[in-house]
Amino acid sequence: MKLLVIGASRGIGAATVETALAQGHSVRALARSAGEMELQAGLEPLPGDATDPACLAEAVEGVDAVAMTLGLPRNGSVIWTRTKLFSDATAALLPAMEKTGVRRLIAVTGIGTGDSRSALSWTERMTHQALLGRAYADKDIQEEMIRASGLDWTLVRPTILTNGGVGHYKVLVEPEEWRMGLVSRRAVADFVVRAAGDDALIGKAPVLVR
Repeated sequence: MKLLVIGASRGIGAATVETALAQGHSVRALARSAGEMELQAGLEPLPGDATDPACLAEAVEGVDAVAMTLGLPRNGSVIWTRTKLFSDATAALLPAMEKTGVRRLIAVTGIGTGDSRSALSWTERMTHQALLGRAYADKDIQEEMIRASGLDWTLVRPTILTNGGVGHYKVLVEPEEWRMGLVSRRAVADFVVRAAGDDALIGKAPVLVR
C-alpha cells in the first residue's frame, strides 16, 4: 500500500509514518517541515501546506489511501484563538481525492468531536470545552464534511494522548462503549495503518483507549 500521511512530521503523523514503513508500506509524508525528514527506503517526503489545494492535488496522485493526522499547535494558542486548520485542510483534500479517484480516508479527530461528546461526563465536557472548545468546533465541521463526502472514510477518535509503545488498546466502535481514558500515539498510528487496509472499518468512527 502507498499511504499519504498529512501532518507527518510530529505526533501521531510521525508515528504513522514510522509504523507504515515498518510494516513494509510506502509513505508519502506531507508536512511543512517534510524536507527535514531523514531519508529512508519507502519514504517520499513532500514539503507543503495541508490547506493548499494545489499541494493536496499533487500529494494524492498515485496513493492508495490517505491518513489525515493534523495536530494542534504546540504553543497552546487554540485555547484562545479560533482555528480553521482542520476544516480548511479537509476542504482542500476532499476534491483532490474525488478528482484522482482515491477513496480511502482515515481522519484522526478526537473524543469529544461530533456524537462522541456524549461519552464525556459533565466535568470532562466543561474541561474539554475550556481547553479545546475552539479547535474541536472546527473538528466538528471537519467530521461533518467527511461524512457528507462520497469517500470510504473512517474517523479515529483517540482519548488523551500519551507517549510510549503500542501496548494493548481497545477500538470502541459502539457509542455505548465510548469512554474517556488514555491511549499512546503509537497505538493510534498502529490503528490508522491497520484501518487503511480494512474495509470493515469504512463508515465507522471508533474511540481508541488503552
